[in-house]
Amino acid sequence: MKTIGLIGGMSWESSLLYYQIINQRIKEKLGGHHSAKSLMYSVDFQEIKTLQHQGKWDEATQIMIDSAQKLETGGADVIVICTNTMHKMAKEVEESVTIPLLHIADATANEMVKDGMKKVALLGTAFTMEQDFYKGRLIEKFGLDVIVPNEAERVIIHDIIYQELCLGIINEESKHSYLKIINNLSQQGAETVILGCTEITLLVSQDDCSIPVYDTTRLHAESAVDFALKVD
Repeated sequence: MKTIGLIGGMSWESSLLYYQIINQRIKEKLGGHHSAKSLMYSVDFQEIKTLQHQGKWDEATQIMIDSAQKLETGGADVIVICTNTMHKMAKEVEESVTIPLLHIADATANEMVKDGMKKVALLGTAFTMEQDFYKGRLIEKFGLDVIVPNEAERVIIHDIIYQELCLGIINEESKHSYLKIINNLSQQGAETVILGCTEITLLVSQDDCSIPVYDTTRLHAESAVDFALKVD
């Protein structure tokens, strides 16, 4: 079993899910008392959040690079960034270490392509929905048609993530807002919806939606286990 290196804390609420999902999948695969060999370097999300909203991406990138290098030094065999938004600097992080990085968009898109999905809706932070680092990868590498909510809806999604979900606040009214937005995207032709923020899974699940839901947190965590158990 290879050792999974997790860059967590963004937020710790979703990092907890990563740890849980990874160990549950190891148990499913291996049985008995097996658990995952893993390391987690957890950052202070307040620092990251401030840099994000100030547009200081170079400084945020350096924190991610430092975190990845600490994990490699500690014995990790692979890097997993436990957040969608910070894949904005995935290339720089990957180039800073000698071990592979598992990209969250790839883990998600591979499943969608396998399931025959073509037109997909993307929910996430404003950074993920509006910038090209995530949408562009889905479009260029996997040939998916990606749509996002309108500007007003993007504000709602972003604010709920940072003001509620990242603080562990689960609000039924916010859930209804998300489901209304997902329904609007479905009416625009979206065949499925990507929960493109690792906190959204705290609020919305497949049971709530009439179209298929792709939970990036679960898919990313499961891909890490598959990597860890893969025979070279």
